[in-house]
Amino acid sequence: MILGIDTSSDTMTIALFDNGVVIGEYTTNLKKNHSVRLLPAIAALMDECSVKPTDLKKIAVAKGPGSYTGLRIGVTVAKTMAWDAGIPIVGISSLALLAENALYFSGKVVALMDARRGNVYAGVYQAIQGEMSNILPDSHIALAELLEKLQQSGENEAIFFTGTLNEQICLMITETLGDRAIFASADYTYARAGSLVKLAEQLTGEPADAFIPDYLKLAEAESKWLESRGSE
Repeated sequence: MILGIDTSSDTMTIALFDNGVVIGEYTTNLKKNHSVRLLPAIAALMDECSVKPTDLKKIAVAKGPGSYTGLRIGVTVAKTMAWDAGIPIVGISSLALLAENALYFSGKVVALMDARRGNVYAGVYQAIQGEMSNILPDSHIALAELLEKLQQSGENEAIFFTGTLNEQICLMITETLGDRAIFASADYTYARAGSLVKLAEQLTGEPADAFIPDYLKLAEAESKWLESRGSE
């Protein structure tokens, strides 16, 4: 039995997976406080599925990138539950989860999260033999630089974009790639924990005390502190 947790964005999604089947999933896509809602949601889902904490064999969690606060909430809950139960944690890229929305698209799939100031968190994936492969590592990158790289990769190749993208990001993509850009419909723009637990099934994981999220960049406060130290 695997419990999956993703709070790396405005989406809060949890799922339970047993013997190759997603037996329960709960997903909301709202700008609400995950810290207040996550534990009651897990308790309700486990109760509905008649699952006890002792039934869990591992916990899967979105490891980032994404919202600093959101990631810390999901990871803290996952680590606490895993530590208490003595079971491993499996971390899965938040961008890999988004890319799963386009598993049956034959071309390149770009999973994006807005990182502000013209930057994005991005990973480029492609389905190979029924599984998504990361063909351009997840990174924190200027959107203009990413689009330049994509523009140079195949003249007429269609590229699928998934993620909750604002109007400005979509406009930049369209201006650069034109008809090559295909955007996910509304129901395929956010991650689902059902994909998270499926990806975690064959992975061993690691001890709770060794697990850390993958932010891909420092928090703004940390960056400013380091800059101030460097100028002294």
